[in-house]
Amino acid sequence: MKRYLLIMISLLVAGVAEGQNGFNVPFSQFSVGESELPYNMPWVYGMCGVTISRASRNTVNPFNPASYAAVEEESLWFDIGVNIQQSTLRKGDAKLTDAAGDIAYLAIAFPVTKWWKTSAGIMPYSKMNYESVNTSYDPLSGSNVETVYSGGGGVTQVYWGNAFNITKNLSAGFNINYLFGSIERAITYNFVGNDTSYMMDKRSQKNTQVSNLLVDLGVQYRQPLNEQYTLNTGLTCRLPRSMQVTDQSLVYTLVETSTDEYLLDTIFPVRGADDTYLSTLEQPFAFGVGVALERNELWQVAVDVCYAPWSGLKYTENIDYNVFGKSALDYAPNWRVALGGEWMGDKNASSYWKRIGVRAGVYYNKGRLALDMTMNPTVGQKTSLDEVGCGLGFALPMRKGRSVLNISMGYSSFGNIDLLRRNCFTVGLSVGSCERWFVKRRYN
Repeated sequence: MKRYLLIMISLLVAGVAEGQNGFNVPFSQFSVGESELPYNMPWVYGMCGVTISRASRNTVNPFNPASYAAVEEESLWFDIGVNIQQSTLRKGDAKLTDAAGDIAYLAIAFPVTKWWKTSAGIMPYSKMNYESVNTSYDPLSGSNVETVYSGGGGVTQVYWGNAFNITKNLSAGFNINYLFGSIERAITYNFVGNDTSYMMDKRSQKNTQVSNLLVDLGVQYRQPLNEQYTLNTGLTCRLPRSMQVTDQSLVYTLVETSTDEYLLDTIFPVRGADDTYLSTLEQPFAFGVGVALERNELWQVAVDVCYAPWSGLKYTENIDYNVFGKSALDYAPNWRVALGGEWMGDKNASSYWKRIGVRAGVYYNKGRLALDMTMNPTVGQKTSLDEVGCGLGFALPMRKGRSVLNISMGYSSFGNIDLLRRNCFTVGLSVGSCERWFVKRRYN
C-alpha cells in the first residue's frame, strides 16, 4: 500500500507543477469560466462521460452519488488523476497550438456502516484563461486603438457525498458541493500612434469571488435479467439554486511606460462610492438518465442522456453601471448524449492481459455555449456552439490487490471554424486504490 501512496503523491506533486500553466481559451471568458466536468477524470473520458449508471469496483464516481453504495465493507477507495492537454484554436486559416497539464481530481470513499457509504473529493469546476487583442482606428485621435481582453482564475469544487443501500439492488445518494474561487478579467484600451498626448489609456477590471453550495441527488438500480445479464439504470439531478457572488470593479485611466504603468484617474467607482457589490449566479434544475447492459461483470454497453435549460452557471451582474457592457453570452437548452462500451477485464483470469480493461465512447454536447452575435436583444439571433468527442481508455490492474492504473485518451472539437473552433487532445493518468483498511488482524 505504501508503494501506491507514493505513486499518488508523485502524481499530485506533478499535477501541481503542471497546473501552474494554462493555455489561451477565449470561450472561458463567459460566466465563471469553462467547465470541464465530467471529462476531467481519466476513467470518465475513456467512455466519454458515461457515468450515471456506473458503479465501479475500484474508482470513485462523484457524478452519481448513489454509486458510493458499491464500496465494499472494510475497504477504502482512494482515487487521484492528472491530465495533459494539447489545444488548437482555429479561425479560418489561422491557428494557435498550446499545451498544459493539471490535477484532474482527488477523491476517497469508504463505508460508515453496512448500508451507509461516504465519499469526499476535490476537483476543478471551471477555469478561465484568455487573452486576445483587437486593433481598430480611432478617427478622433488619429491613431490606432488596441483593445486587450484578458482574464484568469477559476472555481474549485469540494464535495462530500453519501450513499445508502435501500434494498439489495437499489441505492440512493446525495452530494453537497462547495464551490469556491476567484476570477479576474480586464479590458484595456491602448492608444498607439505618433500623437496621443491628449488620449489616455483606459482599463476596466473586475474580480469575482465565488463561495456557494450546490446539491446533487442520484439513484441507481440493478435488475438481473438472467444468470448472465444485468440491466443497470441510474438517475441524477442537480437542484436549482440562485446564489450571490461578490464583485469588485474598477475603471480608470492609466499611463504606461516601458517598465511600468500608473493609475491616473478613477472613472468608476465614483469617489466616495464602494467598489464592491453582489451579483447573481443561477444553477438550473438539471437531470440525467443512464442505462447499461452488463454481462457477468465482464463487459457493458451504456448510454447517458442529460438535459439542462442552460449549460453551467448563469451570471448576472447586479449593477447599473455595467463595467464590461453587454455580454455576447446567451443561454440555450443544453443536451448531452454519450455512448460507451467497456470490457471490464476478467478479474479471475490467470493471465494478466485478460484482466486488463478496455473502454471507448463517443459523445455529443448540444448548446454547451450560445452567443448572441448581433448584441441586440430585439433580434435574438443565437449562435449555438456544440461539441463532439471520442475517447479510449485502459484499466491496468496492479499485480497485487484490487487497485488499478487508468490510462485514457480523448479528443474533442468545440465551436465552429467561422467564429472559433477549439480542437483538444487529452491524455490522462489516474490511480484507483481499493484496499482493505478496516480489518483487525487476528493471530492464532
